[in-house]
Amino acid sequence: MTKTPVYCDYNAGAPIRAEAAVAMSRALAAGGNASSVHSVGRRMRAMIEDARERIAGALDASSENVVFTSGATEALHLALDAFEGHSNRVRAKTPVNKHDLDALDPLSPASLIVAECEHDALFEEGKQRFMLRAPLLNGGLVDVDALEGVLRVAEKPVLVAVQLANNETGVIQPIAKIAALCREHGALLLVDAAQAFGRIPVSIADLDATYLVVSSHKLGGPPGAGALVLAPGAPFVTTRFGGGQERGRRPGTENGAAVVGFATAVEWALKDRDNDAKRLAAMRDRFEAALPKDAVVFGASAPRLPNTSNFALPGLNAETAVIAMDLEGVAISSGAACSSGKVRSSRVLAAMGVAPQLAKAALRVSFGHESKQSDVDEALAALLKISARRNREAAA
Repeated sequence: MTKTPVYCDYNAGAPIRAEAAVAMSRALAAGGNASSVHSVGRRMRAMIEDARERIAGALDASSENVVFTSGATEALHLALDAFEGHSNRVRAKTPVNKHDLDALDPLSPASLIVAECEHDALFEEGKQRFMLRAPLLNGGLVDVDALEGVLRVAEKPVLVAVQLANNETGVIQPIAKIAALCREHGALLLVDAAQAFGRIPVSIADLDATYLVVSSHKLGGPPGAGALVLAPGAPFVTTRFGGGQERGRRPGTENGAAVVGFATAVEWALKDRDNDAKRLAAMRDRFEAALPKDAVVFGASAPRLPNTSNFALPGLNAETAVIAMDLEGVAISSGAACSSGKVRSSRVLAAMGVAPQLAKAALRVSFGHESKQSDVDEALAALLKISARRNREAAA
């Protein structure tokens, strides 16, 4: 019998919650297209709108400002498109009300300021646009003073994009300070909360964000579902057209079953979030305390998600270690971004000032709702075994 792997890679994607799977099955059985006017279509529409209300309530948002997407990547791109369309209207002297942007020079180009810690979904897309960069301090936090300097010279309108919590290091950004700077400089704020939602409190009102992005599969819902959440009055100029779904903001037939599963997963993730956070933080701390003495933990000096540890064992190549851990029956990931199964050096760690050779050794463990204390024990046993083998080979 094949042993079930010990899963320590929740930041890549959490196992679907049983409650979400059951809810999805019911929605799939109901069938129908939510845009149809007959009873079957209306039943699916009711399920989607109920899910929208539940997710909006969890984020302190209005349900009409929740736009369902295929995931966080699409939601981020949708926000950028909405901002770009809004910027074009500003330059064309179309009145807007958010942050007095109607008073800005309509002939100036728009600016997108992206923190160096951002996920590739936004960072790589931003490189295709007019992007400025906000640097990181060595601990992984955005350098707020440097960000203010960038805001001072950026051509308006301005959109600042910052992850609430980084997917690699788990570092939680000082969004309150960043939001205050945005208000001071008349900038809009896009917050990617894909990793944070369900693990720490997330409220679009408390974050003072213009746009907020969340994802389903990070908290135990199905992959292929996410949402862009808008603050009241947030500029949104439609740049995509089709059947008018999602109030004309995101065309395409809604994935009703995924949306229902998403909303159910949100409810269960929030049901005991605070106690679960304490449990996971204790597991993470116990894991880090037992690492070899030469281990380096990244972001440990900053606030972090309770479930995430990004570390390196000098001299142990990350790709080799991930494969070796998998052979030992433990699923972890490289601290670096992974694309098409290929490990590459972490841009985030480089922005934190981590030396290239050390960054190449970066590994990440992340725990979640199904994680047990025995998972920590098995992950540590496997890692220490691999570390001991590395030491023997180095001494030979």
